[in-house]
Amino acid sequence: MPVVLSLACLFGCGTGEPERNIEAARGNTESHRGEADTGKQVGESNAPQVQEAGSQQVRKVVESREPEEDFEPYQAPEFADSVFHADLAEGSGNVLLDLSSVSLGYAGVSVSGAESRVKIQITTDDENAMPYSYDVPADGTPVLFPLTGGDGQYTFFVGENVSGKSYAKLYKTTCDVKLQDEFQPFLRPSVYVNYSQDSECVRRAAELAKHAETALDVVEAVYEYVCDHITYDKELAAQVQAKNKTSYVPDLDEVLSTGKGICFDYASLAAAMLRSQGIPTKMVFGDVSPDDVYHAWNMFYTEQTGWVSVHFQVRSGDWNRLDLTFSANGADDTFIGDGNNYLDKYYY
Repeated sequence: MPVVLSLACLFGCGTGEPERNIEAARGNTESHRGEADTGKQVGESNAPQVQEAGSQQVRKVVESREPEEDFEPYQAPEFADSVFHADLAEGSGNVLLDLSSVSLGYAGVSVSGAESRVKIQITTDDENAMPYSYDVPADGTPVLFPLTGGDGQYTFFVGENVSGKSYAKLYKTTCDVKLQDEFQPFLRPSVYVNYSQDSECVRRAAELAKHAETALDVVEAVYEYVCDHITYDKELAAQVQAKNKTSYVPDLDEVLSTGKGICFDYASLAAAMLRSQGIPTKMVFGDVSPDDVYHAWNMFYTEQTGWVSVHFQVRSGDWNRLDLTFSANGADDTFIGDGNNYLDKYYY
């Protein structure tokens, strides 16, 4: 049985959507819906405002635990990194595609010498799956991207922009992927959840984990930390949306330093902090009804049940939804609804 926990939420986010395709997108993704809130525009919401609704005021503890007599701190597994292996890469011309780590849930690409915008598009043999596209710097800087489609055959298309949305092929190949396990893509750094062992957000997460006993305690600590230290940046959200800045990528240590961010930043920061402690965490992009606001949030995996202080369901052995943008800014419980207003589109 899921344990339903309570938190009020507010403020949506309409950031520039990560570009979906180079060639035409095909099929529809499977609809996954869970606990949710919704907004209308960047920094604008249909939700009823809560008087002085801060994250501390809106939390409601519905379950308590007796302190453990013999406290044993949570032990994070070895840090799971992502590395670009140029010496193992294949390619053509100035394109290097590293597929040596696909079993670990990621791959990498490097392009040098291109004169216009370069992208890589990843598709799978699942006819209902949407393609994923990423910008690639033309200066040889590698981009590491997650393989979130699970096991199967992947096609990688690297192209250079020639006009409009048309891209000329620089390199194309296919690869059969067999993951070590389904969690691998969501335990490591990648282009949209970019961190290292030396990142400040990783250090903060490790400090929080010292006072936690279980993975769920770590999630709770990270959740409360982000809610209490990061505020929604309406100005940045408006800039991103106005410029259609699809290349926006969070700088997580800068988010911590400034204490401000948009939904992309909230979700990426939470994913980095939890992944660094060995907790599989997805960053999800999708639509929040009723206004189909494009938004980012998180889902984490747990094998435990029971937890306190956030409004979503913690299910044993299942992915659980976590929306820090709304939670950090407060809203009326009636706005949260029955949890059926999230439509997942992309996982990173």
